[in-house]
Amino acid sequence: MNHTMVPSDRVQHVAVYGCDGTKLGTIERLMLDKVSGTVAYAVVRTGGLLGTHHHYPVQWSALKYDQNRQAFQVDLTPEQLSSGPCEFDGEAFDWGDRSRPYQHPNYWSV
Repeated sequence: MNHTMVPSDRVQHVAVYGCDGTKLGTIERLMLDKVSGTVAYAVVRTGGLLGTHHHYPVQWSALKYDQNRQAFQVDLTPEQLSSGPCEFDGEAFDWGDRSRPYQHPNYWSV
């Protein structure tokens, strides 16, 4: 059956590519707005040096599914992604706090 719905656990670990075709990382988790019930953003996990990882929020509406790759694409370069808000493995980061503005429109918005 061909439809557009997908369970959230099937979105986790799916690759995310930037506008230049570079693999940025994979979707680690989806952040849901409890009030509206919609997906606000995805947390993209990138590989780091020495096994550490960085985690970046990307607006869910900015991610476009590419059926040929079976992956998501976003209009960001690796440099734009890395210039935004980030959590390193093990850091305490309030993923619900979207009060800080960031340069690129594909990060979360209030």
